[in-house]
Amino acid sequence: MNFHEHYPLVDIDRNRVLANNGNIAYAYRVELPEIHSLSEADFEELHGHWFQALKSLPIGTLVHKQDMYQKTCYDASQLPSSSFLAKATRDHFEGREHLRHESLIFFIWPKNKTITSTALINPFTKASKKLPEILGERAEEFGKAVRDAVGYLNNSPKLKLLLFNQAAMIQYTDAYFNGFNEGFDTDMVLDKDKVQVGNHWFGAMAVNNEACFGDTVQTSRPNEQYTADGFLFHQGFIDGFGLSFPGNHIVNQIIHLDDRHKWRKLLEKRLEELSKSSNFGSRNKLLFDRVSDTLSELNQDDSALIIRGQLNVLCWAKGEKGLDRSLSDLIARFKELDIKPYCPVGKSRIHYVLNSYPFFSSNFGDTDLYVTDLKHALCLWINSTNYRSDKKGIIFNDRLDNIPVVKDVWDEGKRRIKARNFAIFAPTGEGKSFLANNILRQYFEQDVRLVIIDLGGSYAKFAQLYPEEHIILKYEPGKNLGINPFYKTPGDGVAAEWLEDLTNFLMELYASSDNNAKAQQVALKKILRSYYERIKEGHSLEGLYDYIEEHQNTVLETLGIDPSYFNPTNFLHILSEYVGDGMYSFLFKVGEDRSHRLEDKRLIIFELDEVRDNREVLSVMLKLIKSAIQRTIWQNRSERGIILFDEFAKQLKFPNVLESVEFYYQAIRKQNGAIGIVLQSINQLPENHTSATILENTQVIYSLRNEKGYDALRRRLNLSAHDLNQLKSIRNDLKGERKYTEIFIKIGSESNIYRLEVPPEAYAAYLTDGTENQVIMALYEKTRDMELAIQAFIHQKKPQHENS
Repeated sequence: MNFHEHYPLVDIDRNRVLANNGNIAYAYRVELPEIHSLSEADFEELHGHWFQALKSLPIGTLVHKQDMYQKTCYDASQLPSSSFLAKATRDHFEGREHLRHESLIFFIWPKNKTITSTALINPFTKASKKLPEILGERAEEFGKAVRDAVGYLNNSPKLKLLLFNQAAMIQYTDAYFNGFNEGFDTDMVLDKDKVQVGNHWFGAMAVNNEACFGDTVQTSRPNEQYTADGFLFHQGFIDGFGLSFPGNHIVNQIIHLDDRHKWRKLLEKRLEELSKSSNFGSRNKLLFDRVSDTLSELNQDDSALIIRGQLNVLCWAKGEKGLDRSLSDLIARFKELDIKPYCPVGKSRIHYVLNSYPFFSSNFGDTDLYVTDLKHALCLWINSTNYRSDKKGIIFNDRLDNIPVVKDVWDEGKRRIKARNFAIFAPTGEGKSFLANNILRQYFEQDVRLVIIDLGGSYAKFAQLYPEEHIILKYEPGKNLGINPFYKTPGDGVAAEWLEDLTNFLMELYASSDNNAKAQQVALKKILRSYYERIKEGHSLEGLYDYIEEHQNTVLETLGIDPSYFNPTNFLHILSEYVGDGMYSFLFKVGEDRSHRLEDKRLIIFELDEVRDNREVLSVMLKLIKSAIQRTIWQNRSERGIILFDEFAKQLKFPNVLESVEFYYQAIRKQNGAIGIVLQSINQLPENHTSATILENTQVIYSLRNEKGYDALRRRLNLSAHDLNQLKSIRNDLKGERKYTEIFIKIGSESNIYRLEVPPEAYAAYLTDGTENQVIMALYEKTRDMELAIQAFIHQKKPQHENS
């Protein structure tokens, strides 16, 4: 027959469909939670939510939930490619094969409410030409009941049902009966030996009888891949037929809502017949006990609702051998659940393939359906889906095929979090700086300003990829710091914020213990303004010093400053250490290159490792850091900015650092910015009020593997039991073909395990130590171009990799 002459759909009004057999259906696309994100309690909650929604539907309703899984190649065109590492990332993942999941649900009002006794029905019959304007009172009541059920389901924070519209319905129907072949239309070959559409061979396994079930059906079960001693990592009861099943397949979950009163009478009659049996043998005794138990449960539980149902899995593969492997795998997975499925062949296989199309599923007859309670049937429901990407954010990878997943850890719309401050926890050697490089590099390429306070040179290679946009401030004895906080472009005005910034900087250098600090600040601002008004170029700390020294006898009177508010002699004496032949004059010595202005750079790195034991230089560096933050992150609220404290525990030993960071955490709320800290362990953060404030304002958590456990992390961050189980399930693979580390990421209340797999170019850029890092830096010294150095390093490694 010609499929388009017997098209299954007669009329479509938004998501309401009239099928060619007279069935009316409402179709929705289901947005489910991400796989691995649900706890045992979450599965119970979802089960209860589905039950409450479906139990109120009219008797005779058919609910068909269909989960389709198709192999597809990853389309990396959506990823950015404007930089060297971004392009390498896009090319690395382009075309990677993975399973794409789509979940649909159809609420069907069958034309024939009676379940047929025959199993084999040809679904392709002609019916009315359009959706009738008057559907009938019962059908109208059905539509209202469906809308009520969908409204209830959409009140769940974990579910979303969206209208499946006309265009999507037609596209889906054509794909289904074209055997999911893409790029061409083909024929269906339906005979007793095979169901073949194009190159795809179809088979099925079904749970269609109460005898198929074992002793236990439950909402969830342990995931053996991630469960270990001391904790259980849960998955849905039939999740083995979901994303973890490797081939193309469709999971069909079909429920007919039946009349409990009808079934009570049938069971009472059956029980009476069994009790009167003259030959009360062992089989009759067993049936009597089962029927008695079912009837007792029905009488005692007012919420019990009898349904007729079916679970089937359709799978397809290229060729008969591929199909046989898929069916064998399915049998093994059913066996794990203690379920003995039915494998249809011949005409029955045709029946299952054709009538698993939702608008035809009312054709499954009495022998195709089991009898059970609605709660039991909903245990055979798939409640999770692929990792879901946000529209923008940072690229990580999913836990299935390492496919890129974009997570919005900034959350400008505040859907998940109100503050985007973050913390990274991992012991030495687990890759915390590697992870921080990956996050910050992407932020930087999204036009976020970065101020990084570092102790170990962990960000030098990443920074060298952007030679014109970064500055690394590192103390070397006898050399200036490479920055002039007083420099101003000739012709630019002197803004109030500029004067405030410089005044604060000078006050900290001055370190006055005078109680009249506010008056001193006002005096300094007046002196600074007169300095910039009179001296038009060549501004520096030494220039300011010379200006005050030259005018110290007249400046106070000229500017109307009371001598009790400011002592020029004392000020010049203290600052003399930083100018001329003072002990630390080299720190602010101005060279010919005046390009090192903080506000000109989008990436500012302070390396403090060399000055941790020199209190004076460290003090100056910390003041410069504060100035950098004021001039970049604080200055322009319309521009996003991040402050990162790497090796934060070591920095806490510096005077007043913890209090300064607390100030940043409180002040950052008013800015368009975020603060990040990197720690080996949360125990390195002292348990006091200041630390508590920092943790309370940290709403994005990253944790890598920690062999010593996560109890302290759980206690101090108030993590849930499922969060802890996720942490314990972390596994890394640094030896396989696709090397990756796993990361626990919690954004507000949402958490999951992600992976970090990067292309060779990014791996080389993020390395922070070891011989490979030394090789790259040696190549950089030759080329003075980090991109060329990384490419040369990869080229050197290729022969070794290929030979191995």
